[in-house]
Amino acid sequence: MSLISSSLTILLFWGTLILYGISSLWWVFQVTVLSRGWGSDDDELVGLEKVQVRILNVAAEDTVQVTTNTIPKSVAEVHVIAEEAINIDGATVHVVPDEFECAAQRKGRAIEWARKNISCEQEYVLYLDEDSLLTNLEGLPPGDIIQITEHPLRTGSLLTYLCEIFRVGFQFEQRAFHRFGYPTYAWGGAVAVRHELENQVTWDVPTITEDTTFIWRAADQTELDYRLVDAKVRNQAPPTLMDMFKQRRRWISGTMLDLHLLPRRYKPVILTRIITWTLSPVVPFLAVITYFYPGLAPASTLYLGLSIALFAIVFLYMILGLIEYRKYPEVWPLYLLATPLAVLLHSLGAFWGIIRPATDFEVTAKTAKVKTKEVERLNPELSEGEIESHSGTDSLRGDS
Repeated sequence: MSLISSSLTILLFWGTLILYGISSLWWVFQVTVLSRGWGSDDDELVGLEKVQVRILNVAAEDTVQVTTNTIPKSVAEVHVIAEEAINIDGATVHVVPDEFECAAQRKGRAIEWARKNISCEQEYVLYLDEDSLLTNLEGLPPGDIIQITEHPLRTGSLLTYLCEIFRVGFQFEQRAFHRFGYPTYAWGGAVAVRHELENQVTWDVPTITEDTTFIWRAADQTELDYRLVDAKVRNQAPPTLMDMFKQRRRWISGTMLDLHLLPRRYKPVILTRIITWTLSPVVPFLAVITYFYPGLAPASTLYLGLSIALFAIVFLYMILGLIEYRKYPEVWPLYLLATPLAVLLHSLGAFWGIIRPATDFEVTAKTAKVKTKEVERLNPELSEGEIESHSGTDSLRGDS
């Protein structure tokens, strides 16, 4: 092996490990140190009578009806923004006109039309996706942007459900975002925005990740007060692996395309997440190579030990996800054994997005006509009737 190729090999192996190590340890620091105090806010909750709900969808009438049924009656108003006319009990339906033009794309375009054309006298607008089931939301902490945590449920592929449990564990990092001037990302499937701030920032920009882009632009224009609510909005996991790959591809593509919106000091924070996401399957692969070909990396024994130690962190992601999902301890070994597969599948869409970035918003498919009893059967950690009963609250807009 020539000196140049040997140097490049060393750079590849050790450079990858060091980048992944820094990124993984940053995640650990967020979860163990920066997350302190995230849920200790003693402020009085803003009542739901000060909240207007807007549900975004294409034309999934059955799915939207189930979502509407889970919204408490104390919510002031419920509006559905659709691309086609549908009938929804308990909500006012609006169809975005074909002639409406703005810089925003697809979902962002629909949100911007709603901002301009739906009157709102409430303090907050809570945006939900068509499959976002509210289960225990009693109010909102006062803030500018309030993110509600997600809890994807299995309605289709078991493998995508496995990946979602893994991702929910990884997203424990959200508990540290209140310490950042620019929160790393937002999930538009359940996010409340102060209406005054929404009108100030608007959604009228070209992006395929309108939720994250909005929070970054809002942080640039004001001293953002970000809050996280652990209310666990229950939504659908992608029904197929291809749907999940496309979803992850769009997420990472949008983040990379909009990275210029961040101040220079925050870009490394975003890049650490991208590195952790995409390199998780690569690190053990390189470790296996050094095991069989120790001459490829100096101090190969040290390299192998560090690789194993860092890769072990992905099992922590899965454990946190299992805790969030209240999985019975007796099934943990099965999920932990499947963790390497979840790591690989979760990363493939990200690799796709880096190699060939998406430039257009593609809606993630939802399973049509999902019945709550079937959802509870597929997700045994849910007690019977839990979704219908709104976690013990019977003040719903309808029965599902």
